[in-house]
Amino acid sequence: MKILIVGNGARESALALTLKDDSRISKLYFAKGTVTTGQLGQNVYDESVEGLRDFAIKERIDLTIVGPEAPLVEGIVDEFKKHGLKIFGPEKRAAELEGSKAFSKKFMQTNNIKTAKAVVFDAYHDAVEYVRNQKFPIVIKASGLAGGKGVVIADNLAEAESTIHKFMIERIYGDAGIQLVIEEYLKGFEASIIAFSNGKKLFPCIPVKDYKKAGNGDTGPNTGGMGSVAPSPEFTSEHYKDFEKNILEPTLAGFSTANIHFKGFIFFGLMVTADGTFLLEYNMRMGDPETQVILPLMENKLFDVINDCLEGKDIELKFKDEKAVCLVMCSGGYPRKIETGFEIRNLDKVKNSQVLFAGAKKAGDRILTSGGRVLSLVATADSYEEARKLVYEDAKTVSFDYETYRDDIGKF
Repeated sequence: MKILIVGNGARESALALTLKDDSRISKLYFAKGTVTTGQLGQNVYDESVEGLRDFAIKERIDLTIVGPEAPLVEGIVDEFKKHGLKIFGPEKRAAELEGSKAFSKKFMQTNNIKTAKAVVFDAYHDAVEYVRNQKFPIVIKASGLAGGKGVVIADNLAEAESTIHKFMIERIYGDAGIQLVIEEYLKGFEASIIAFSNGKKLFPCIPVKDYKKAGNGDTGPNTGGMGSVAPSPEFTSEHYKDFEKNILEPTLAGFSTANIHFKGFIFFGLMVTADGTFLLEYNMRMGDPETQVILPLMENKLFDVINDCLEGKDIELKFKDEKAVCLVMCSGGYPRKIETGFEIRNLDKVKNSQVLFAGAKKAGDRILTSGGRVLSLVATADSYEEARKLVYEDAKTVSFDYETYRDDIGKF
């Protein structure tokens, strides 16, 4: 059995570690992979949909798993299916729920899914005029894909106008910001729930707490994620019931009405407030760094779960009664201007954690930083405190110039 995993982050490193010991899998390929995946299989450096399609045909790939959002939005699943290739992920039409926040917000509103009040804007002057008559803070989102960074909570009018200008006029995220979603600010705590889809039903994993802000205490700019904890200690059974009734079930009903059926992952980004659980966004793939804490706790064989979903079977997910903590170590300045090319030292001295590389590259016998989120450290234990202690001990051991990370991941 040959498997191709598309993506080059810590999420794909986690998928690789989870699948590597399955005796049914003869070889793992990764496009374009990471330092971690290069140690567990073969990295492939063609990332285009057509190139990956041709590679899968040539190498007789038995299953492809797609990690990041961009190839899904580009239609990699549709293209693979045209050629009879087995692939796990949503088709392009379903992937638009992540690729366009305007489209997903309309879907939520149409299907009575509990979400923040919002308005979509295509014109700069209309967006500016709108925020001049709103209460603050207010949330401004680039509609397209912006690597998890195209969301700003504006605390005042000046910040709102500046954000709109940066997104729509300066195009700091390219075409992602030419359409905006401006929505009410919801005060509470965030939670993430990732579910498997078998084409008809959704099967949720345990809830995860993700730390999106760059600084301690949830300060600073939004990032792709600075760490995560599973299961989320804040998300109660009552919150889950609210999620199930007002988000999960109407989402499924909306899929049926819109004739959206896919076999893959769906990610619910939630905000829990005094008024209940609200849906902030859909992602149509596993999250990063959520994946890093879900997979070590999952008792099922990942290959079996994916294969059963592809065959349209119901699944029963089981998780260990343990806690998992993920800490993301970053290049200084992330998510803004960063410098890379620095050696990552003392990796051989890590004792407690999985090391999952992302923004790193091999240079002879050395491993150098090459991106913003350099690596994830993941540990599991019977308590959050113990898992957190293990991760931070290893973070103090690993060293590279200008490293940065939050000090409060898993601190409750």
